[in-house]
Amino acid sequence: MTRYVALLRGINVGKSNRVAMATLRGLLERLGHSDVRTHLNSGNAVFTVAGRPAAATVAKKIERGLLDETGLTLRVVVRSRDELAAVVDANPFADVADDPARLLVAFLAEAVPTGRLDGIEPDAFAPEQFYLARREVYLWLPGGIQASALTKALSDQRLGVAATSRNWNTVTKLLELAG
Repeated sequence: MTRYVALLRGINVGKSNRVAMATLRGLLERLGHSDVRTHLNSGNAVFTVAGRPAAATVAKKIERGLLDETGLTLRVVVRSRDELAAVVDANPFADVADDPARLLVAFLAEAVPTGRLDGIEPDAFAPEQFYLARREVYLWLPGGIQASALTKALSDQRLGVAATSRNWNTVTKLLELAG
């Protein structure tokens, strides 16, 4: 049995891509997952899967299920509980970030292709900071996300992979829910 966290991208923002958390929980259960829990109304789910399938395989099954049930084409990023714990343990801004709502983790569907961040000078965004890990980008945005130039510079197009971000409060709560 493996505990996973699914992060749905771009749902329940405005009037488009509406997915009720009860619908998401039901879908995950119909896919054979157990002990399903959701957090907030923004596409965060924690669940258990028999065996140890690859996170990417689990994500694709959820994406197909969402398309079949809702007609929505949504990206889903999945991490195991242990992978999420490693993300929390590796926080490069633990000594600087004094507001967990302004510390974000962009979870990437896959590693950023080589060279995609060439030309981005971190000092140009100060006091904002970022750190690229293998499949996550940590973002410290002391002025908040709304006015952030860094989030615009690190778009999906620039990174070359799908990403979905969560603030530190959500990341640590998901880890707690994953047990």
